[in-house]
Amino acid sequence: MGETRATTKELEERVLQLEGRLRVLEDIEAIRRLKARYAELVDARYADGAPKQGAELERLAGKIAALFTEDAIWNGGEALGVCRGREQITQRFLKPTLRFSWHYFVKPQIEVTGDRARARWDILAPCTTSDNRPHWMAGVEDDEYARVDGAWLHSSMELRVIFMAPYDRGWVKKRSSR
Repeated sequence: MGETRATTKELEERVLQLEGRLRVLEDIEAIRRLKARYAELVDARYADGAPKQGAELERLAGKIAALFTEDAIWNGGEALGVCRGREQITQRFLKPTLRFSWHYFVKPQIEVTGDRARARWDILAPCTTSDNRPHWMAGVEDDEYARVDGAWLHSSMELRVIFMAPYDRGWVKKRSSR
């Protein structure tokens, strides 16, 4: 039986395909790290059951905004509002609405197309509201990303809250009486 050997052109084609597949995997991992950094910084705004103040809060708000493109849209929904551009995003994160949060982004569905990407993340965030009541918050974030100067940044982020429930009562809906 004769052995079939790949031509140089076929090998070059395979290498190019593998490089393309590897780049997509590396891009997906970079987007995961970007989302993790976002959660880390958003949650770092709280300590000892209260928002941080002054220069530390300003530093964190600036770092959060730097994870977004210059013209990005941050949409926190009806309760949190919409920000356009880094300056508005910075201003938004200078005004924490909670006393504590811990964001878990799970079940990522990330699609990369060249220098653009989209993702859907489920979010679970135990949090404490400004009136010092602990809650469970769950929702979905739909994000868009752009590669800028070799780095992935958020170009759009939209939160849709599924529920915000007091932790001691859980999220089971009461049945309506008829």
